[in-house]
Amino acid sequence: MHKKEIVEQIIKHKKQPNLRFQLKERTEVFTNLLFYTLFDIDTEVEDNLNTLEIEFDTLVDLACWDTKKPCKKLWENYVQKLPGILKKLNLDAEATVNCDPASLSIEEVYMAYPGFYAIAIYRLAHELYGEGFPLVPRLMTEYAHRQTGVDINPGAQIGDSFHIDHGTGVVIGETAIIKNHVKIYQGVTLGGLFVAKNLKKTKRHPTIENNVTIYANATILGGETVIGENTVIGGNSWLTKSVAANSTVFHSPEIKIKPISHVS
Repeated sequence: MHKKEIVEQIIKHKKQPNLRFQLKERTEVFTNLLFYTLFDIDTEVEDNLNTLEIEFDTLVDLACWDTKKPCKKLWENYVQKLPGILKKLNLDAEATVNCDPASLSIEEVYMAYPGFYAIAIYRLAHELYGEGFPLVPRLMTEYAHRQTGVDINPGAQIGDSFHIDHGTGVVIGETAIIKNHVKIYQGVTLGGLFVAKNLKKTKRHPTIENNVTIYANATILGGETVIGENTVIGGNSWLTKSVAANSTVFHSPEIKIKPISHVS
């Protein structure tokens, strides 16, 4: 094909009229500005809120495809929620510094802990979730996922004082419910038991009650699965059924040691 034909073919197959990658890039700028506004002591809050409003207007222009939904009004509602989000995130940071003996200071948690960063972006995205503002909350949490290895869907419901240690490989599904004072470790999956498009509006992911600890690489699946309060789920456990409160669940591996053959 000649160059003209190649161009025509590419244009012909670009079928998504709303697919603008500028939206992804601007969402990342917006997310970074939000994080600095809430936490960085040298960032001027009032000035940054003005800048954030401008950035938000850009996102609205790029992402509010349904003209019947008043996306412009979202900022007024969202900015009112920022103090409450910050209050929750301070509780998360305190939970982490209190849980992890390796943490040297609470400042280290805010700046260096991937689990805290992922929780922060989740909480900021969650407040936009369900408001009829396409893609932006998902792009925010995917940005955090790319940076931390922690994948939290913005639709999940997460209570106070949440701690993720290490974080890499953690997956928390859209309809998961996590209550207060929950601790999870790397590789944990709170997922769906079945994957089918007709399950979109159903609860597909588990509920984790208060004061539960879930150790590394545990997998908990299913919308009807409830992990009772004060329970400890051991590493590498696989659960598709509910667990009563005050339980301890652990995986017993079968270990076979091959004898060493001696050759004379």
